[in-house]
Amino acid sequence: MPSTERESINFKLPKTLTAALRTAAKERNTTATELVIQGLRHVLGDVPGVETSVETRLAQLEEQLASGSSSPLDNSTERRLTNLEGKIESLSDRIAQFEGRIMQLQHSFNTPNRRYKSGYPYQYNTQPPQLEPLDENKLAMRLSTNVSTLQERHSTMGKEEFEKWCSERDPSKRKWRYSEKDGLYHPVK
Repeated sequence: MPSTERESINFKLPKTLTAALRTAAKERNTTATELVIQGLRHVLGDVPGVETSVETRLAQLEEQLASGSSSPLDNSTERRLTNLEGKIESLSDRIAQFEGRIMQLQHSFNTPNRRYKSGYPYQYNTQPPQLEPLDENKLAMRLSTNVSTLQERHSTMGKEEFEKWCSERDPSKRKWRYSEKDGLYHPVK
């Protein structure tokens, strides 16, 4: 909405009127200037080149309703009201559709899948998969390092210090221990 250019004008108003204006503005959560503009519009009517703010239009409608004026609406206002009613109905229908879809989604998330006896796929009463022993290459990749660094750390650190270093780098914080029997690194339980 284009803004209307404003000009500052000084008026001398009685102090009681100024106080009442400020109080009314505070109660309506607006400014004293907006209330003065509304009053001028009430007296002057529509002035070309001056936009009507939403607050002003609402105040006008409130005034019409409060005064009980039952003046017939002109054709353009009647058309706009009919158009507005149609849009509101359309929005209500769309909201109802969204609510229906949301309820369907909630139902599908809360209802176990009937194809599986236990309710969910892959739900077995077995132990979780165990990590297999790894060679130097695979362990180095798991720890995001290279084989030479892994070998150097293994040879220079003590057994517990090496396990701690591995757990700090392992994505699952798992400790690893080298076995002389098979030459592989085994996860420590």
